Amino acid sequence: MFTGIVEELGEVVAATDTGRDSALLAIRGAVVTADAGHGDSIAVNGVCLTVVEVDAGVFTADVMGETLRRSALGALRPGSRVNLERAMALGGRLGGHIVQGHVDGVGEVLRREPAEKWETVTFRLPDALARYVVEKGSITVDGVSLTVAAVGADWFSVGLIPTTQELTTLGLRQPGDPVNLEVDVLAKYVERLLGPRADDTAAALAAARAALVKDNEA
Repeated sequence: MFTGIVEELGEVVAATDTGRDSALLAIRGAVVTADAGHGDSIAVNGVCLTVVEVDAGVFTADVMGETLRRSALGALRPGSRVNLERAMALGGRLGGHIVQGHVDGVGEVLRREPAEKWETVTFRLPDALARYVVEKGSITVDGVSLTVAAVGADWFSVGLIPTTQELTTLGLRQPGDPVNLEVDVLAKYVERLLGPRADDTAAALAAARAALVKDNEA
């Protein structure tokens, strides 16, 4: 489990297609490799990967085809900067929110709006994930725990403070760039437990959201 608090900006050293519907990534990260060993978990842009080996501050990890298809890791190239976070130690601080490192889908940066002390960034939201995203709720973008500032039918926006922009890849992302999204797992558990009732509730919420968006746009 992770918390969405990025520990360092790493760099992709190599991205090798193994030819077996998988790839091998080699990533440099002095902080996360300081105590890492074979079998440990490290989140790379929000994707939980298993360390194969560590050598001189560089770790390698296998990425299977399912992960490449469900995330933006397939777009990584040597020199790409990536957000890195080690799995949270038992008893550690939960600085962000509960993050599994299981990407639910890929979003897209729509626009950036600079302000005096922060920047508002808006992302496209896949239809299948819209039901799980609520204003003031939590969402993980490229492994960064963020609070949703506003949400529409197919988009959501967040506010980025200077520290987040400086210490994560979100400061580098531009309109059109893909980002990994993981919604709050608690919302998915609630939906599963409610069963058929969740569909009726989701439909009512979707209708209410659409009406709200229409009123705001009027």
